[in-house]
Order: sequence, then C-alpha cells, then structure tokens
Amino acid sequence: MLDGKIAIVTGSSRGIGRAIAERLGANGASVIVNYRSERDAAEQVVARIEASGGRAVAMRADVTDADELRGLFDAAERHYGGLDIVVSNVGVARFVPLAEFTDEDYELIFSTNTRATFRTLREAATRVRDNGRIVVISSVAAATHRPGSAVYGASKAAGDALMRVLAKELGPRGITANSVLPGAIRTDALIELRPAAVLEEIAARTPLGRIGEPDDIADIVAFLASDAARWVTGQAVHAGGGMF
Repeated sequence: MLDGKIAIVTGSSRGIGRAIAERLGANGASVIVNYRSERDAAEQVVARIEASGGRAVAMRADVTDADELRGLFDAAERHYGGLDIVVSNVGVARFVPLAEFTDEDYELIFSTNTRATFRTLREAATRVRDNGRIVVISSVAAATHRPGSAVYGASKAAGDALMRVLAKELGPRGITANSVLPGAIRTDALIELRPAAVLEEIAARTPLGRIGEPDDIADIVAFLASDAARWVTGQAVHAGGGMF
C-alpha cells in the first residue's frame, strides 16, 4: 500500500510514534525512525520493521532545535533520495489549572508542541514530493476544553491551525495535510501523568468504554498516509473513542 514511499516519523522511538513507524513500515514504506535520546529503543523499532520485511533507519535529532531538525530532513533525503510522508509527532503535557501555570511550563509546552510542529511543517512543505502526505499528531485537548488542559490544548490547537492553512497551500501539488487528535492513549507518558483511578474514570466516560491503544492511532495515520485518503485534506480527525 505504501511501497516505494519514504516516511519520517518524528519522536518515534516509543509510544504513538513507535506504533506509527512500525505500521508504515509494515505497509511498505521506508521509515526514518527519529529519536532524541533513546537510541536503543529506536534501534528496536528499526529491527521490528526489518523483521516484518520493511526498511528503516534510526536517526537522532532534537526536533525542537531548528538546525538539528533541518539536518534530519537532509540526512533522510541523502539516505533514501526523497520524502513522501512526514508525521509530526512531538509533545509534552502538563495538566494543571491555568492560574497555576508557570512561565517556564508555558515555554516548555509551546516550544515543544507548537514551535517544533511549525518547523517540521515548514521543512515538510518544501521537502515532500508531489502527491505526498503530511500528518500532525494533535490531541483531543485541542477541542474538548477540559479544566487543567488550557495551555496544552492551546499548543496543540495551534498545530491544527497551521495544518489547515498548509493543506490549502500545498493542495495544488496533490499533497494532503491532516491532523489526528488522540484521546487518552495507553503509553508510558500517560501512565506517568495519570493515576490508575483517573485512567479508569476516563475509560468509563469514553463512549467506546476503554483507553485507546497506540495501534488505534497508527491505523488512522496509515490510512491518511495512503492513496486511499487522497481526497482527505485539511481535516482534524478526532480519535478519542467518541470523547468530545
């Protein structure tokens, strides 16, 4: 389904990014597995993709650093000769009332979730080949407006706004741009942020009755990256099990 396509997935050594990288690889894409510090984990992702018959390479870059991000795209093009799919998957979260947010936390969240997404989209706009695919991993927090999620949600909503405009700018080249808004997904990061009782409460008020899994999001991204989604662009796809 993605045979011959070249994909970068930022932040793909673990969690949602890992599942996306492995799914794109299983579907035939050659994948650049990006990591910042967890080299061993990234190499494990590469090994899993190769074991399924795919091609992959691990590349280190801190995507919050403009020079390192540019170097990642340069290295990917040198290694595989071009780019067809870019998945922007970065994020940090803090869930506290707006009145308690510090300037330091605000800078951390916006520099990671918004500035890094902006820079990734800027690189993708000039690097992705015609008829390519760009996907931003956002969050349902950008749309649900729950107490404690103001700054995190705003940082993700900014990425959705960038994506919508980029979809119009790149449409003439046949490039689609969309975002996926996961709800609570069972990752190490979520478990660190939320006590078990909170996760149970989230599952109870989710219409589909459970916490999401990384593969739930990977399946959606794989669709958006495929030719089957050629007529879908500028969309924010809610993937929270019905939670709004």
